[in-house]
Amino acid sequence: MAKDVQKFRWPTHLKRRPGFLYLLLCSTLCLLTSFTVLADNPPASEHSQDFSQNDIQQPAISIIIDDLGYLKKRDIRAIQLPGSVTYAFLPHTPHARELATLAHKMDKEVMLHQPMESMVNSKLGPGGLMLNMTHDQFTTQLKSNLDAIPYVAGINNHMGSLLTQHPGHMRWLMQEVRNHDGLYFVDSYTTKTSILQKIADQNWVPNLRRNVFLDSDRDPAKIRMHFRRLLKMARKTGIALAIGHPYPETMAVLEKELPKLKSMGIQLIPVSKLLDRDKKRLKIWRASLSH
Repeated sequence: MAKDVQKFRWPTHLKRRPGFLYLLLCSTLCLLTSFTVLADNPPASEHSQDFSQNDIQQPAISIIIDDLGYLKKRDIRAIQLPGSVTYAFLPHTPHARELATLAHKMDKEVMLHQPMESMVNSKLGPGGLMLNMTHDQFTTQLKSNLDAIPYVAGINNHMGSLLTQHPGHMRWLMQEVRNHDGLYFVDSYTTKTSILQKIADQNWVPNLRRNVFLDSDRDPAKIRMHFRRLLKMARKTGIALAIGHPYPETMAVLEKELPKLKSMGIQLIPVSKLLDRDKKRLKIWRASLSH
């Protein structure tokens, strides 16, 4: 066995150049050190992003409660819902200004619930935008409505199945929204032929479209079913947006269900934050396509 073991001999060319081994060893050590540093410290460009994929892994929902401003006691119950619910107030209604101020003090997000003409000629109430308005009448009314609700962060449409199909009036709307820095728009999506979101995109207005109506049927079982639909959609796509109303049935369901969201791994956030989340998801999606 011992005869099979031969004494190791350095190749002749290495014997002649003893510095070669030293250089080879140093180069290897440098490479290993570089790999270790990179593993512990990813490239600066990844750290310079203002978002990370981990930030948006948890599903998030927003819930807008519409039609506030007429009935004070009813609306206060809605404003007291737990969590970051968003509230949309009808302009020039008896209690809108007072209750919007209360909502703001309770760290809730406030919206203008803008009445728009529908195809069924429903009564709009004060502040309605109509198809027969001139451009000046339209923009004057919209400015008045925005002034009527303090702390407005965004707008969504009340009715509007007729007006939201007309590109000229929707362009007037979005041009005026752009004059108020930071406002977003939510398409309540009262008709599938709405072009509101398309016009908002063309005018660089931050926008979202409603995914779920919680209480088109006020049956509590139906409201719970639509609430579960909302959560399922958020788990599937990352975000989802619902609209409800201050009906006693809706309030009873939400008062029971909203406190459970944290344990279910779902965030309830204001609409403005949902928009931020949506933009971050788009950035990551686009970045993934470039690899």
